[in-house]
Amino acid sequence: MASLKDIQRKIKSVKNTQKTTRAMKLVSSAKLRRTEELAKKSKVYAAKLNELINEIAQKMCESESSLSDTPYFKNIENPKVVDVVFVTADKGLCGGFNSQTIKRVNRLIAKYKEEGAEVRLRAIGRKGIDYYRFNAIDMLDQIAGLSSSPEFEKSSEFIREVASDFIAGKTQRVILVNNGYVNMITQAIRENQLLPIDPSQLDIGKSCSPSDLELEPDDNDTLLEDLVRRYIEFSIYYALIDSLAAEHSARMQAMDAATNNAKDMVNRLTISYNKARQEAITTELIEIISGVESMK
Repeated sequence: MASLKDIQRKIKSVKNTQKTTRAMKLVSSAKLRRTEELAKKSKVYAAKLNELINEIAQKMCESESSLSDTPYFKNIENPKVVDVVFVTADKGLCGGFNSQTIKRVNRLIAKYKEEGAEVRLRAIGRKGIDYYRFNAIDMLDQIAGLSSSPEFEKSSEFIREVASDFIAGKTQRVILVNNGYVNMITQAIRENQLLPIDPSQLDIGKSCSPSDLELEPDDNDTLLEDLVRRYIEFSIYYALIDSLAAEHSARMQAMDAATNNAKDMVNRLTISYNKARQEAITTELIEIISGVESMK
C-alpha cells in the first residue's frame, strides 16, 4: 500500500488538475458564447446571399438560360479527381471532436477510391495535418492557425485556389467536411458538396416566379458568377465559425467530464488516505499496548 505522503501528494496533484480543467471549461464557455453570436450574424448574411442568388437564377430561367452553362454548376457524374477540404482544431483536449472529422474524411477517401477517383486532401487545422503527416498520407494543401482564429480574407484566399482548380478542370468535385455546432452538448459532422454547386442546396432553379429584380440580359451570368464566388468564400468561412463553436462546446464537455472525474478520484484517494491513516494509528496503538503488557 502507498504511504500517507504518497497519497497526499496524489490528492494535491489531482486537485491542481481539477482547478485547471474547471478553468478551461469556463474559458471555453465564454468563447462559445462569443462564437455563437458570430454564427447567428453569419446566418443572416448567408440567408440574404442565398436570396440574391435565387433571384438571379430566376432571371436566368425567365431568359431561358441554363444554370449548367455557369462553370460553378457543371456537374460530372463520375469524377476522376475529388478534393476533400476538411476542418479540424488546432488544439486538443476536446474529446472526440477531431477524430470524428478524420473518420469521416477517411470514409470519403475509401469511397472515392473504390469508384476509381483520385482524392486530394486540403487540410485546415493542426490536428488533422498532424494525423495525416504521421500516417504518411500526402496533402495537397494545408493551413494551421485558421480554425482557431477564423479570418474571412485568409479563408477566402484558401478556397479561391480550390475554386480555380475546379474551373480549370483539375478537380471535378469539392467536398467540405467539418464538425459543426448543434447545441451546447451536441456536435454533428457536416459533409457538403461545395463544388459543383447543387441548385437544390440553394433552393434555386426550382421555379420561375416573378421577381422585382431588374437586370440587363448580359448581366445575369456575370452577376451570378460573382455572387456564387462570394457564396463559396462565405461557405468556408462559416464552416470555420461553425467548427470553432463546436470545438468550444466539445472542449467544455470534455473539461466538465475531466473535472468530475478528478473530483471522484480525490474522493477515492481521500478514502484510501483515511484508511491508511487509521491502519497506521491502529498499528501504533497495538505496539504501545503490546509494550505495556510486556513490561508487566
